[in-house]
Amino acid sequence: MQTILGANGQIAVELARDLARNHTTDLRLVSRTPKKVNETDETVSANLLDAEGTAAAVAGSEIVYFTAGLPGKTELWERDFPVMLRNALDAARAAGSKFAYFDNTYMYPQDDRVQTENTRFQPVGRKGRVRAQMASMVLDEMARGDIEVLIGRAPEFYGPGRTQSFTNSLIIDRMKAGKRPVVPVSADRRRTLIWTPDASRALAVLGNTDDAFGQTWHLPVDADRPTYQQLVHLAAEVFGTGDGYTVAPGWLLTAAGVVRPELRVIRELLPRYAHDNVFDSSKFEARFQDFAITTFAEGLSVIRAS
Repeated sequence: MQTILGANGQIAVELARDLARNHTTDLRLVSRTPKKVNETDETVSANLLDAEGTAAAVAGSEIVYFTAGLPGKTELWERDFPVMLRNALDAARAAGSKFAYFDNTYMYPQDDRVQTENTRFQPVGRKGRVRAQMASMVLDEMARGDIEVLIGRAPEFYGPGRTQSFTNSLIIDRMKAGKRPVVPVSADRRRTLIWTPDASRALAVLGNTDDAFGQTWHLPVDADRPTYQQLVHLAAEVFGTGDGYTVAPGWLLTAAGVVRPELRVIRELLPRYAHDNVFDSSKFEARFQDFAITTFAEGLSVIRAS
């Protein structure tokens, strides 16, 4: 039995599809209101803030994937996210389950240093501090050694379906709808983006590879790290639109976040858009050389057809 905690998000849905396709059909999907992804899925309703309910949901699992998300409200992250993760880790330890933690890069420095698995945490802002706290909890569990643990870390998303990111909402979704894209802060800084189905497939591969545990892995990204100007130009070719765009300076996005809740989260991430963002996934690529990484042209073509 492999169990996905936080089973309604885009990463979890793609993870369930890939696990059933390539690894196992013995899947349990856990969330407050879980829905089957595959016909053979078992669904369990549980609140990860409830330790007993989380333990019951995890019981009998060989591998537990933590892919839970929360709405963007910072206070909610600070109050609930560490509790959810602690309950999940405790439940996995009680069940003797392996634990695969899906992580992001909020805790990394927001400058132009190349990001590797050894990059030290230097969070900027409250959400970054929450993610640093959570990643440290998982690393402590890894060091404890009672159960096998791994971290799969991803940079900013782009992708199909319900993929949530600023690149999707401000650029790709707008261009697909025939609207002028809005580029955050700078159009000439390199960006690293991960195709969400690739992130999920890679997490499934790691979870089903014995020697992947006890380590942090950067999930695989296209070797091309385009600037937003280059990404807009490529998307225009794929979507058949113009390649004009508007650059929104940091002060404008900060002001917009005051009145638009969906933009509030971007305020503490703005420094990263002023610098090249180079996320190094060479460790994964060297270990899993047969893993097919989706190119930007391929990904954008899927979005166009969806």
